[in-house]
Amino acid sequence: MTLAADDSGADPLATIVEQFGLHIGRAMGWPPMAGRAAGVLILSERPLTSAELQETLGAGKGSVSETTRLLMTNGVVERVKEPGSRHFVYRWRDDAWVGCLRHQLEATTRLLHLAQSAEEHGAELSAGQRERLGEMLDYYRFMVSQLESLLTDYTARWEARRSQP
Repeated sequence: MTLAADDSGADPLATIVEQFGLHIGRAMGWPPMAGRAAGVLILSERPLTSAELQETLGAGKGSVSETTRLLMTNGVVERVKEPGSRHFVYRWRDDAWVGCLRHQLEATTRLLHLAQSAEEHGAELSAGQRERLGEMLDYYRFMVSQLESLLTDYTARWEARRSQP
């Protein structure tokens, strides 16, 4: 990945990558390295090997491996082997934000199932405990419903934008 300096001498790519490390990492609950890797991959003109990510991020093999796994789990990065190549590469998914929203829905659905199970097994609990579990269940039902709607709406919007010439 080529880094270029702007008129002030600062490297705009490095600045953006550092901002991703600080802000997207924190907002998503990721370590700063994952935010930085997201910044590198979203701005990269081509897929990058693990070694290229290590060099660009100034990180070790284990750190890059853990980071790319986290980004893949969160639905924003994919690992592919390009035709004719022996090495896997990592790239920002074309549908990364759809993938990110899908991941949020899946995680929230798992928490809904936890709340449902807790309510089912909580018959012997005090009224206050059952009330708090009921609030949890209501919250996760609401969140799953809203995230399903958001995913449907955003996916349609993304597909429409992609189909425009």
